[in-house]
Amino acid sequence: MQHVKSLRALVLGIALGSAFAANLAATPAQAGASILIDADTGKVLRAENATYPWYPASTTKLMTLYVTLQAVKQGRVTFDTLFTVSRNAMMQSPTKMGYAVGTQVTVDNALKMMMVKSANDMAVLLAEGVDGSVENFADDMTRTAHRLGMTQSNFVNPNGLPADGQVVSARDMAILARALIRDFPEYNFYWHIPAIKYGRRVVRNYNTLLGRYPGADGMKTGFICASGFNLVATASRNGRHLIAVVLGSPSGGARAVKAAELLESGFTQNPLSWLTPALGTVDNLTPINADPPNLHDQACGPHRKRPAAEDEDADAGGELAAGVNTPFSALLSSLRAPTPKGAALLSDFGSITPTIVYTGPTRTPDQLARLNVIADEPGGGGPRHKKKGGRAVAAKPADGAGDSTSPAKPSAGNDGKTKPVHWTPTSSSSLVANPPAGLETKAAADKPKKKPQKAATTTRPAPAAQ
Repeated sequence: MQHVKSLRALVLGIALGSAFAANLAATPAQAGASILIDADTGKVLRAENATYPWYPASTTKLMTLYVTLQAVKQGRVTFDTLFTVSRNAMMQSPTKMGYAVGTQVTVDNALKMMMVKSANDMAVLLAEGVDGSVENFADDMTRTAHRLGMTQSNFVNPNGLPADGQVVSARDMAILARALIRDFPEYNFYWHIPAIKYGRRVVRNYNTLLGRYPGADGMKTGFICASGFNLVATASRNGRHLIAVVLGSPSGGARAVKAAELLESGFTQNPLSWLTPALGTVDNLTPINADPPNLHDQACGPHRKRPAAEDEDADAGGELAAGVNTPFSALLSSLRAPTPKGAALLSDFGSITPTIVYTGPTRTPDQLARLNVIADEPGGGGPRHKKKGGRAVAAKPADGAGDSTSPAKPSAGNDGKTKPVHWTPTSSSSLVANPPAGLETKAAADKPKKKPQKAATTTRPAPAAQ
């Protein structure tokens, strides 16, 4: 028995020594920051640089969501309340919806657009609508953060666009995710939505764990050059609910894989778990007083072949990852980088049913169904205009269709209901418009030939694709 105890002490000492050495060798800028916690108990399961200050980027919008839901619960606004796009909201940098000044959007639709498309203009719309100004809302965000125990957090805007004073930590973001789950369980669909449809355009959530990692049910991604690629991810399995926060990843794909690995380690029973030192609860982790690392050179430096962007996940996935079989799938597959370690935890994109969003007052279910049918009809996205080169593009619909480039249309069945659709990423539009030699021939051959029509014959528009 004494021999066994000595052996355990030796193994534990080696494990602790290795972990300590690894922490000394790693710096936040090189290793990023991450944490894995149990959502129910707050117990920390894994942590690396979890209390280093960090720029949150668009994960900021989780706090914008919290403060807005708090205002709804307090009766200050309702989900049907209409807010008006100001010049300040319209002038926000992409990613955004791009609505004109004076456009009205309900709180409900603005939240959906903000959480799925990460629309910076919708975050400002909500801030100005709830508290009168961005400055007032940012103060509200910071007060709320400190009340929740996010002692390292400070906010100056509602969307996470670059600002020196906008600071969080992996620990604080885990506390926020846990607070959302605990305080607003009835509104959890806002961080579950896999895709939205506005007009004829379908945009999938930048959180690529949704629909790919078993049990994934939230929450939000973020990217600016200074922060790298960030992700707050949640998943439920076998009665357990886990939260993983990943900050400072080098790419959108890397952050998804890292989060999946963290979640998987939490769901998988480790027979040597007794060797792991107890890390306590997320609230009790000791903050580190330091400046946030600036990853601009690593994330956006000249070594990158193309500029990094929040929608890099979409660019990397292509039609093949979305489960769409097109003449360009083989080409996209051949251009894709080798599969990273841990990517096997993420399955291919499956079919999705997007949530319809729109501008103007709240619609009834019948009005929404009609809106969906109109968008799917030929020409339903609005009038079409010619651009140079003869390519027709849809003009921006007045009813919230937004940018109509390369829309992915859901098919309508005979019962008028929307069938699940496959998402076609916007990044492939250039290939579709200008296919490589040889591929456009096959695509053209697949199109049915039009029968000649008599001049006097009146034809009805063709039905939506089945």
